Amino acid sequence: MSKATPYFLFDGNCEEAMKFYQHCFGGELSLTKVSESAMKEQFSDTQQNRVVNARLVSGGIELSASDWLLPQRPRIEGTAMCAYISEASHDELERIFKHLSDGANQETLDQLRSMPFGTYGALTDKYGMRWMFQGQ
Repeated sequence: MSKATPYFLFDGNCEEAMKFYQHCFGGELSLTKVSESAMKEQFSDTQQNRVVNARLVSGGIELSASDWLLPQRPRIEGTAMCAYISEASHDELERIFKHLSDGANQETLDQLRSMPFGTYGALTDKYGMRWMFQGQ
């Protein structure tokens, strides 16, 4: 069976961002830089320290990411993509929301609150990634 996994494209700060997300969610982070990959000969010296693949797995949360590796094409901020955290208790949502709120864009912050369908909140983190929260 197929599954959908959020995939983030960063502009040179993938390692920093994924370590931040590991701090927020816990779990196991695997990370491969261009210089460590079989494709290293295909990239310039300036790209060797960029991340070609990162994956964070923590319980039901799985995030994948890399740095943007196509210098001939501009990277577009990830505003059209959002990670959705659901099926969590209010306490778990509060903990994750608090961590991701560190350095978040205050103009796009929707504090966690009780709604008719349960707990809801949303934010854009310090890396420009949008997160939505829904739980009990």
